[in-house]
Amino acid sequence: MFKYIIEGGKSLKGSISISGAKNSALPILMASLLTDEKCILRNVPNLRDIQTTIRLLEALGKKVKFEKGVLSIEEEVSGLIEAPYDIVKTMRASICVLGPLLARYKKAKVSLPGGCAFGPRPVDLHLKGLSVLGANIHLTHGYIDATTDGLQGCMVNMLGNFGTTVLGTDNIMMGATLADGITKILYSALEPEVTDLAQCLIQMGANIEGIGTGTLKIEGIKKLNGFDYTVIPDRIEIGTFIAMVMATSGEINLIGAKSNLLELVIDISRKMGAKITSNDEGITVKSDGVINPVDIHTKPYPEFPTDLQPQFMACLMKAEGISTIADMVYPERFLHIPEFNRLGGDVKLQNATAIINGGKKTESTIVMASDIRAGAGLVIATLMTKGISEVHRIYHIERGYEKLEEKISTLGGIIRKEWEDN
Repeated sequence: MFKYIIEGGKSLKGSISISGAKNSALPILMASLLTDEKCILRNVPNLRDIQTTIRLLEALGKKVKFEKGVLSIEEEVSGLIEAPYDIVKTMRASICVLGPLLARYKKAKVSLPGGCAFGPRPVDLHLKGLSVLGANIHLTHGYIDATTDGLQGCMVNMLGNFGTTVLGTDNIMMGATLADGITKILYSALEPEVTDLAQCLIQMGANIEGIGTGTLKIEGIKKLNGFDYTVIPDRIEIGTFIAMVMATSGEINLIGAKSNLLELVIDISRKMGAKITSNDEGITVKSDGVINPVDIHTKPYPEFPTDLQPQFMACLMKAEGISTIADMVYPERFLHIPEFNRLGGDVKLQNATAIINGGKKTESTIVMASDIRAGAGLVIATLMTKGISEVHRIYHIERGYEKLEEKISTLGGIIRKEWEDN
């Protein structure tokens, strides 16, 4: 396994390009299963999860070519319906092949998915929604075994105990595009990545209304076309670099970033002291190193995203005063707190709220990533800490960030990737 060696205490300055959104690209790639025509997706980040999805599509009969951010998909074998455990185990988004396979082939066998290890993230809403559409679903030997005589449009309520679900909305929406009749998805997720998938499906010929609202209306059709579509920029990468600027007293131009994708994050960052401006080319972020304490509550879009919780926690360790972060989406997503405290932070967990007593001097050490965003938070924390630190298990980080060490090096950060000896 690889690790990062980071010499912190340097201000990051310069320009980088923001990659395409992984969380848009993954379900859009799986939407290619809805058609036998050629599909082209542009602005695709080269990440572990993308490579996993390519393997998954190939296992389901697609021929895939990926070069310079452009991914082309053509049908090689029709009718393959099993998504095997060896591929699905590392990525929970794999569940999104279920809707397309059922809609097109009327059967699917998909391993229960894996992914990051923080708290329960069940697939019950996926299965409930597809069952309402007419799927017969059985869980056997770790697999979802599903069949249908034909999906039927109906009313699907996506509200669960922890709110709505992004991937669940994606799955039901894709299944409904080829269902017989009209489907209404109530409490559909509002995230830009859901909107991106919907726009791509419309390009394929789907009839979808209510995009960007809590109710989607889909009128099923018999056949979908291929697509040539460009993925939106990654709002979580944008937010990560905003946090990195604040932590390192830097100034960065984020080329291709769009401020409308994370308005509340930008508002909170300004309250913390960042100076942020935007234009047609992207976003510029500047910080003088003074960070004000704030209170953050993570909630579904358009509120503050849970996927930026660890990165902003790292920043707030530098703030003079007490800040809090309450994670209302994944209350157990705090595995990074002990690692931040290893660096000299003073962070305590009370129920689902982290209390950050900022302004403490951090010290370089060895830390370990537990998931994608926790890993990004640790990179930020070590970049703002003088001395040489190590971040281990960076394979988590590489699932969600394209060429992170190269971008940081371009900005003047001192970071290198090395193989762990043990």
